[in-house]
Amino acid sequence: MNRPILQIENLTTSFRLQDGYHAAVDNVSFTVNENEIVAVVGESGCGKSALALSIMQLHNKQRTKIEGAIRYRDSDLVALNEAQMNKLRGKDLGMIFQESLTALNPLMTVGRQIEENLDYHTDLTKKAKKARTMELLAKVGIPLPEFTYKQYPHELSGGMRQRSMISMAIACNPSVIIADEPTTALDVTIQAQILDLLKSIQKKTHMGIILITHDLGVVAEIADRIVVMYAGQVVEMGTVLRIFKNPRHPYTRSLMNSIPSAATGQDRLHVIEGAVPSITRMPRQGCRFKDRISWIPDNTHENSPELHEVASDHWVRCSCYKHFYFQGRKEKR
Repeated sequence: MNRPILQIENLTTSFRLQDGYHAAVDNVSFTVNENEIVAVVGESGCGKSALALSIMQLHNKQRTKIEGAIRYRDSDLVALNEAQMNKLRGKDLGMIFQESLTALNPLMTVGRQIEENLDYHTDLTKKAKKARTMELLAKVGIPLPEFTYKQYPHELSGGMRQRSMISMAIACNPSVIIADEPTTALDVTIQAQILDLLKSIQKKTHMGIILITHDLGVVAEIADRIVVMYAGQVVEMGTVLRIFKNPRHPYTRSLMNSIPSAATGQDRLHVIEGAVPSITRMPRQGCRFKDRISWIPDNTHENSPELHEVASDHWVRCSCYKHFYFQGRKEKR
């Protein structure tokens, strides 16, 4: 059995706005095991990226309050200072950012940016660092590493930049990688290549990967377990097989029903009513998805919704899942 490598326990991340602190990540708990890909899914504004940056401790500490625990091996990342975190970032914990053109330094060559990570975390000679960088570029499928080594980010295509970012993330063989929307703005063919690359690297190194995405097609392709977030909370989590075969929470079912499919025979895609509430208007009591399924009676929601284990390794928040149905249909769960 794979060992737990990263344990997130009751994590709450709050941002200071004019009238006080507001939680963007609210009491989130889940575990990432070795040799496992955990997908965190949800619409924009659900707290996915805030969660990723909390794990890496990259929020502005003057305006952010992080409570709970993020346990990596024997360390609680929340309790570490900046110097201690710097020893882990890039070495033990890697991150692939959402916008490669923004994340990469436009004034440095790709090769030099990869070597910078090696400068900080290894004692390799200049020659050995260059050789390692060439090896990494080849490993992520870049056909002419010696040419790409000398190029600047703007000279590369989106797919090549993303591969370069992956090579930076894996340079020091981290135990955990966080991939924040790694296929955003890439065409379908390149998306598939990037996903295959991540899966291949994960199989060879046995690292744990947290995949942040809103694309359920990506999740089905690559993940082992799913954490569904809505309005800062985990509303459902479990294995990919269980959740795709039998989604329970109204939000998860609505997301699934919004995926284009030739098999359903529907003329129009399902549209989820309403929108994710802003951080300042987010309801802090009761079911946070309640307003978007207004046809479900109020008394079917819990006043303080908890996660319930509905099957082995399958958890759902709030009892409203038992009464939910799509408008115009009679079936319930």
